[in-house]
Amino acid sequence: MIIEVTVVPNSPKFSVGCKNGRLKVALTSEPERNKANIELIQGLSKLLGKQVRIISGLTSKRKKLAVDLGEGEWKAFLAGIE
Repeated sequence: MIIEVTVVPNSPKFSVGCKNGRLKVALTSEPERNKANIELIQGLSKLLGKQVRIISGLTSKRKKLAVDLGEGEWKAFLAGIE
């Protein structure tokens, strides 16, 4: 499944929310030297219990991720964070 994400680096704490149908992830890491991308992958992988890969937007706040989730699992996850 392809998921569109907006990231906010340098936040006080890691958090995940949903805004305008797009996943919004606050990261504590700075966007330099790939730190924010690593935190994003590790944090979402831990929350979802699935492997997460960035497929586009490596240097952007808007990213597309590939996650091994079914539609039902994704809807259940979104329902839990809204």
